[in-house]
Amino acid sequence: MEPVSVVVIGAGQAGLSAAYHLQRTGIDHVIIDADRAPGGAWQHRWPSLSVAKLNGIFDLPGMPRQSMDPNAPARNAVPRYFAAFEQRFDIRVCRPVRALSVEYADDDETGDLVVRTDSGSWRTRAVINATGTWQNPLLPDYPGGESFLGRQLHTRDYTSVDDFRGQRVAIVGGGISAVQLLEEISRVADTRWYTRREPVFMEGEFMPETTGRDTIAKVTADVEAGLPSGSIVSYTGLGWTSYARAAHDRGVLVRRPMFQGIEPEGLREADGSLTRVDAILWATGFRADIAHLAPLFLVNELGGIAMRGTEVRGEPRVHLIGFGPSQSTVGANRAGRAAARSLGRYLAATPVA
Repeated sequence: MEPVSVVVIGAGQAGLSAAYHLQRTGIDHVIIDADRAPGGAWQHRWPSLSVAKLNGIFDLPGMPRQSMDPNAPARNAVPRYFAAFEQRFDIRVCRPVRALSVEYADDDETGDLVVRTDSGSWRTRAVINATGTWQNPLLPDYPGGESFLGRQLHTRDYTSVDDFRGQRVAIVGGGISAVQLLEEISRVADTRWYTRREPVFMEGEFMPETTGRDTIAKVTADVEAGLPSGSIVSYTGLGWTSYARAAHDRGVLVRRPMFQGIEPEGLREADGSLTRVDAILWATGFRADIAHLAPLFLVNELGGIAMRGTEVRGEPRVHLIGFGPSQSTVGANRAGRAAARSLGRYLAATPVA
């Protein structure tokens, strides 16, 4: 079992930022990532998601982005930038390596931790978890879902609009991905859009240093109180992006209340009528991918994890980044720096066992 001061789990935006700052402060560390190539979750996005449709990609530390072709697929452009960053700063990511569990070493809740993976184990003094959400899609267990004779899929499984050409498609979800895919699929299919609540669209532009600051304060307050935090858009509302306006102008941005249940041929609407559909696309978001942290018992009775900054409250050896208020790309960068600095202080003040 190889000893190391810090194990960083995940090499997306947050993980790379943490590795960069750990490297600069001289803290020995290892960074592991479950994917075979650089790029984090970006490499798995659907091909039609272009750079122009992104809410924003912020620079990684120490390396400003080169201009990206707005028409280029995000799944290609962003991973190229991440790969160049790893090469420039000699950030050596162990991949593909999947974290299986993080446990207390020797049953000692004050000493080292053990990170077990599908490629061996590390004994470490601290962990920075940056696994994001992509591997933990939220799929509602809806009444009658197992009886549906058509196709059901989640956003993460979407590949091409051609799969729905000429079909009747229900798109479920009130977030950014739901609106993007509604606009796209409605060009070739008969679509219906369902959400639990009436979507709220922001007026004006989303400004990271104003709107973003207020949003982060709200999310921070929730996680510090130990409450489960939702997606960033659940705090901000939806923006009037080019694709949202295009869907609105074509008359397809029309929200329906959630259906009562799913039947073999379609959806039983809130008013009792039946809408026949060929496919249901669940754009219902993701949850934090932290099952490997279960042996540490971090989740409270409310279903949240109480935190102070990036540190789990009462557990200074564990930092969560790309989580809660640092889900955005700018937040992930800052969280990586904050976690590295905090652990630098913790390691200096804590004698090696």
